[in-house]
Amino acid sequence: MSFLPSLSTEELHHYHRVVTHSVEVRSHFDMLIWLQGDMQKYLPHDILIAAWGDFSTGAVQHDIISAMSGVRSHAAHTEPLTPLLTRLFARWTEFGKKPFSLNAGQSGFSVDDAGLKSALGSALLKMRSATVHGITDERGSHDCLYVVFSTKEHFTEKERSTMAMVLPYIDTALRQVEHLPHQASVPPGATITPNTSPMPTEAEVLTEREAEILKWVALGKTNPEIGSILEISAFTVKNHMQRVFKKLDVSNRAQAVGKFRAWVNHV
Repeated sequence: MSFLPSLSTEELHHYHRVVTHSVEVRSHFDMLIWLQGDMQKYLPHDILIAAWGDFSTGAVQHDIISAMSGVRSHAAHTEPLTPLLTRLFARWTEFGKKPFSLNAGQSGFSVDDAGLKSALGSALLKMRSATVHGITDERGSHDCLYVVFSTKEHFTEKERSTMAMVLPYIDTALRQVEHLPHQASVPPGATITPNTSPMPTEAEVLTEREAEILKWVALGKTNPEIGSILEISAFTVKNHMQRVFKKLDVSNRAQAVGKFRAWVNHV
């Protein structure tokens, strides 16, 4: 591997701190903060999709981790993604179950017509490259495929090497996160009883833009940095945050992130 030998002693200590943080992940929000935080230094990406199940029959479930607006697990259906994931799994198998990269160019990555109308479908069209790797679960009798997508033109050989090094930690972290309701295994003919417990107030009052800004705040971004990412002014970000403080009844960014984290974990 070309990744670890290239790190200095100080960089190795930092890498160790980042990957061992995987044991602290307990929710999708924790995964988001971890992957979009320090992990970006080693595996830069915009979207991570984890898929598992029977790829030969298309009975596949998935998780989506991304800071992009609307691009998340609960907002995406499995069906539009399944053909893309099964193709990537087949190629991964053909390559001897080793990490590989794809360059999509300006066309991006497409899903079926129904999926193109979703936030995920639109986001995938903006992605220019992907790196694919997986983990074979002999005891669980199924494989798990991981795909990271990026808006940059290509992943380097070093980043593919990094994918192989960090994937066991990502896999461990995700296995500590509870399935979402639609990911539960349901016997034929059975139904899932919807969760009718009341949602916290902030779920009802925060706009999607405010929630999106809070995610970047949780990642330690400043108002100017968030403005640059979202292509809005720092002043607009500040106004959004002032409304967030009022809605969540908090007085600072740390309190707002804390309440937001508690709500996401509850969901």
